[in-house]
Amino acid sequence: MKASVNALIARFDAVEYGICRQLNRGALLPFPCRLFQIASRLGNGIIWYVLIFALPLLYGSAAVKPSVVMALTGILGVILYKLLKRVFVRERPFITHSSIALGAAPLDRYSFPSGHTLHAVSFAWQASAHFPELSWVLVPLAALIAGSRVVLGLHYPTDVLVGAVIGASLAELGLSLG
Repeated sequence: MKASVNALIARFDAVEYGICRQLNRGALLPFPCRLFQIASRLGNGIIWYVLIFALPLLYGSAAVKPSVVMALTGILGVILYKLLKRVFVRERPFITHSSIALGAAPLDRYSFPSGHTLHAVSFAWQASAHFPELSWVLVPLAALIAGSRVVLGLHYPTDVLVGAVIGASLAELGLSLG
């Protein structure tokens, strides 16, 4: 089983290498690189912690339950992506391909799925569903965070795609809870 998973991952790595290489060129330009570094750093969690704590301050009691649910789906997201990273053990693009420039320090060694994208999609989706006036900020921020992961050489596109799907699923779970 492990050998077949590794072979499948190697095939995906090879297929996605060209896309990664093209998008990674943005890490060589000062402005895009800095923009994506900032987005990536915000996606480390700080922006989402601030959002969860700020919602009740901004919206009062109407935001308490959504904030608690967002925190719970966030914890579930951490558990899921850490488990999947242990199962799939997919090396980051900059590790596998020497021509991929590293644009920001990784939080760990493995790339599948993108935890940054998972949480960006989950939190932006939930907060925007409850407070649509925030979507004009949260949706572009989530997109920047997701894009930053490939541009900075930290993830393959499928890492980001699967992270987004898991994040959307967690968001829908959270919305079904209240």
